[in-house]
Amino acid sequence: MDLSSLGITTVAAITVICLVAGMIAKASLLPDKWIPVICAVCGGILGAVGLAIMPDFPATDYMNAIAIGVVSGLTSTGIHQVVKQISKGE
Repeated sequence: MDLSSLGITTVAAITVICLVAGMIAKASLLPDKWIPVICAVCGGILGAVGLAIMPDFPATDYMNAIAIGVVSGLTSTGIHQVVKQISKGE
């Protein structure tokens, strides 16, 4: 079984791009409450773009593609918080 056939690499790429977008938002003057929204919107846009240009994207329609992107964007926020809380406890 090849992991690339599952579309996991595409979803991971969306998560990483959204993480970078969240870090850029954090470095700007925006309040922190907008970072999850920025990551979710960025992920939704990337999900739709991914469906349009990638033949192995793990969705078959735009609603599912946007949902996958939004979840990936919000996952980036969660990953950041987990790493932050773990490093805070040490």
